[in-house]
Amino acid sequence: MTIRSLASVAALLLAAGAAPVAMAQATVSASAASTAPGFAASDATDPYIWLEEVEGDRAMAWVKAHNETSLGVLQGDPRYEGLHQQALDLVQSRDRIPSPGFTHDGHVDNFWQDAEHVRGIWRRTTLDSYRTDAPQWETILDIDALSAAEGANWVYKGASCLPPDERYCLISLSNGGKDAVTVREFDSVTKTFVEGGVSLPESKGGASWIDKDTLLISRDFGEGSLTDSGYPRTVRLMKRGQSVDQAVEVFAGQQTDVSVSGYTLRDADGVVQAVLLNRGINFYESETWRLNADGSTTRLELPLKSNINALVAGQLVVTTDQDWTAPSGQDFKTGDVIAWNLQAWLADPKTPAQLVIRPGEREAIEGVNATRNKLVVALYENVRGSVYVYDPADWSRTRLDLPQNVSVGVGSASERDDKIFVSVTGYLNPSSLYLADAATGAVALTKALPDKFDASGMRVDQFEARSADGTMIPYFVVHKDAMAMDGSNPTLLYGYGGFQSSLLPGYSPTVGKLWLERGGVYVIANTRGGGEFGPKWHQAAQQENRQRAHEDFQAVAQDLITRGVTSQPHLGIMGGSQGGLFMGAMLTQRPDLINAAVIQVPLFDMLRFHKLLAGASWIGEYGNPDIPEQRAWIEQYSPYQKLAAGQPYPEVFIHTSTKDDRVHPGHARKAAARMEELGYPVLFYENVDGGHAAGANLRETARRIALEYTYLTRRLMDQPAQR
Repeated sequence: MTIRSLASVAALLLAAGAAPVAMAQATVSASAASTAPGFAASDATDPYIWLEEVEGDRAMAWVKAHNETSLGVLQGDPRYEGLHQQALDLVQSRDRIPSPGFTHDGHVDNFWQDAEHVRGIWRRTTLDSYRTDAPQWETILDIDALSAAEGANWVYKGASCLPPDERYCLISLSNGGKDAVTVREFDSVTKTFVEGGVSLPESKGGASWIDKDTLLISRDFGEGSLTDSGYPRTVRLMKRGQSVDQAVEVFAGQQTDVSVSGYTLRDADGVVQAVLLNRGINFYESETWRLNADGSTTRLELPLKSNINALVAGQLVVTTDQDWTAPSGQDFKTGDVIAWNLQAWLADPKTPAQLVIRPGEREAIEGVNATRNKLVVALYENVRGSVYVYDPADWSRTRLDLPQNVSVGVGSASERDDKIFVSVTGYLNPSSLYLADAATGAVALTKALPDKFDASGMRVDQFEARSADGTMIPYFVVHKDAMAMDGSNPTLLYGYGGFQSSLLPGYSPTVGKLWLERGGVYVIANTRGGGEFGPKWHQAAQQENRQRAHEDFQAVAQDLITRGVTSQPHLGIMGGSQGGLFMGAMLTQRPDLINAAVIQVPLFDMLRFHKLLAGASWIGEYGNPDIPEQRAWIEQYSPYQKLAAGQPYPEVFIHTSTKDDRVHPGHARKAAARMEELGYPVLFYENVDGGHAAGANLRETARRIALEYTYLTRRLMDQPAQR
């Protein structure tokens, strides 16, 4: 689980001069609400709590009224249509690298969307065919055809196929993009759903194969089976032919846990080496238990903050996110990668571990995967990536010969041999895909995208800004060489700053075409709270230290102005989910620095975040508002409560999705309502589908992107007035 989607969320901002939308069924007068003490400090003092009723008639009438006004303003702009067509061409382009996934028998799978396959197709080819310019794909499952046949709004959420032959697969399907999915058994040979096969009703949670007739399932099993975060609290063992109700409970967590789940640890031949159960105590701390053959369970001796990364050549590879003394008496540091001989360690937890990697202070591990015989790691130094191959025999390493000063990603790895796909990208470097042989070190360019925008005369600079406590915060600036340092450049500053998620250099055709080509400057802030320099960089802005991340982002904005890159009338900010909280903090703390804010699927009411949908799962990141000491630090920055009259807020563009069952759409709705009550113009748009990624299909994605850049054009490129 993560609060943020893998793809970077594009932002929606407000149109200059747009009139505020009339409230649909306002409940209190502006004067009454504005003078009430402790605005939204409790349910009783929150006049917009009714907007949390996701699909309530009253709330949806409010949404409809705002959508009509906001779309009227932005789609009525003469530049919208051109931006929309460019965005549509880019997101529907067939000229993309099909993301490859090795199957156990050496074939390559891919999930593909384009103009003819808006919902997408799951397809397969041979490795040799994939490496050609025109692969011969075999369609396994067509989600568009399935949706049409069943009259459903299916969004594909992945397939889990049973090794080693991978014929039978568990297909996860979401209604409109929600996190909750239905799970159905599919025969990838006959390309049909298995009659009388596994069928799990809609729920958050998971399902994992043990063998063809046995599953581990974590679902909503009825009253008392979910945690406070809304995720499964129990794991059951389900035999073929049993109903969900007949499945036998094998593990239970506590009500206050985030979630529990079960999975199998398999070797390269697909043979189960251990059946494991995960108890997520909070977002960052978890216990791992082994399900024994007799049905009993044994807790494994691992640090609470750790991740099992791989099983390679009999070695279990684990990353620890805390300083830890192992049962063997060995001391390990935060960020270390360590390994044990699995069977020896299971038999005796005091078996010594091997230290595989200890990253330096400005290094971070951004990806780990295993081929049949090797461990492959993406290791970043100062937010620039390299790929290393480690030999489990002695954990010696070699570096793959890949381009420098870019982002690298370790992709799907073969279990038959040591082949692995590696992606390479940069802000001005179109994505390319290499096929590497981890055994020999051979690297071959397999696919490369052509330029999607004209990057001639552009460059990337990396600067640092000094945050309030003196910490130096790196950030990237993508711009034209001829940029005048006179504060006149329309500049978009993007940030996230949470959950140890790193913002790494990447090629965005839409940013390039719709912003950079038109003279815009794009800036990415690598603030604390992210993972750019490992777990400690994240932990420095957790809980009571969350404000540090906000100050980091503000320091980057100020540094851009000080350097003359931009100025307040030309500076806009963008971020989604946790990044939406970032935007809210900038808006309420330093509105003097900005003239636009794209606030996407945001967290905003931080005094109630833990009561809405999956919010309780993020207490580990922010703290618990029900505990007075922790509430005190959250109150200092919660944007909803901090909104006030008489401030130099720019018009903002807030967007969310009705179907987002991760971050509650009430956050975005209430933010817009409160700002309007205080007299500020707001554009608000809510997609009725799309889930947390805010786009159930490519056409909706293109519309959202076009709305965003229309707004940014109006706010930052159209001679904005000085405040």
